[in-house]
Amino acid sequence: MYRIGIDLGGTNIAAGLVNEQFQIVAKESTPTLVGRPNEEIVADIATLCKKVCAVAGIAEDQVVSIGIASPGIVDDETGEVVYTNNLDMCHFPIIPLLKKQVSVQNIHIENDANAAAWGEAIAGAAKGSRSSVMITLGTGVGGGIIAGGKVYKGFNSAAGELGHIVIRVDGRPCTCGRRGCWETYSSATGLIRTTEEKIAECEKAGRPTKMTDLIAAKGRATGRTAFDAMRQGDAAAKEVVDEYIKCLASGLASMINIFQPEVLSIGGGISNEGQTLLDLVLPLVRSQTYGTGLIPETDIRIAQLKNDAGIIGGAVLGMELNA
Repeated sequence: MYRIGIDLGGTNIAAGLVNEQFQIVAKESTPTLVGRPNEEIVADIATLCKKVCAVAGIAEDQVVSIGIASPGIVDDETGEVVYTNNLDMCHFPIIPLLKKQVSVQNIHIENDANAAAWGEAIAGAAKGSRSSVMITLGTGVGGGIIAGGKVYKGFNSAAGELGHIVIRVDGRPCTCGRRGCWETYSSATGLIRTTEEKIAECEKAGRPTKMTDLIAAKGRATGRTAFDAMRQGDAAAKEVVDEYIKCLASGLASMINIFQPEVLSIGGGISNEGQTLLDLVLPLVRSQTYGTGLIPETDIRIAQLKNDAGIIGGAVLGMELNA
């Protein structure tokens, strides 16, 4: 028995055939080519579904479901992408159209961050829990909430924009229109900005920093620059990381205080720092969470599905949480 997960992104569409052990046994992708008729995107999804079956050498009737992880606001009941600026879709009936082109009729759709959180709950870091939150630290700060064994979506399917809580009033401008959002400090983009600001400060003060050398070698600042320089003993880099961790911990503590999940998993590119990240952030989070030492504590973990979160998260849509 197999399931197909579709990771529908602004750059690429990836499809994976997932077995009962939640392993991807075949994967195919194609450019999204945003701007063309959306019906062509649906046709490409159908083609990818057929391709992964062919690559794995299985018949399409061995696939029990297809799940699409999509950016934006989606409605699984109607099968619509309600709105996503990344794909230029508005009330687009993606599932009804896809059902006309594939034999599988059990098809689901979910916001990509929610799908990733569901994937972690079914097959990843939050497996065994019925209450979890996943945070992704990438270009922005994404989030997904699992409450009572189900994805929490709000009454309008738009819940879970966790990166847009404000941690600094009148802080950095955010793409959402607010200022001081958690995303502007704790995303990879925010970390890079803090790194660049610190380097400019060092240059103005005539203070040497290894971050300059790392950027010269790489050609640009990345989310790893400050962490790598810190490991080399660079004091300015440690200041960047300390500031980043302080902001990250502030948001994570708020997530715990609001939702009190059994598990909070951290994904996205910054999560590749692994235990280093956890060792730095855990003490600050514990010092800011309500009831620490008096009630059972949320287990904070690094997410497990990594770059396959969209595919596996999509594939397990429609499954029941058995924890």
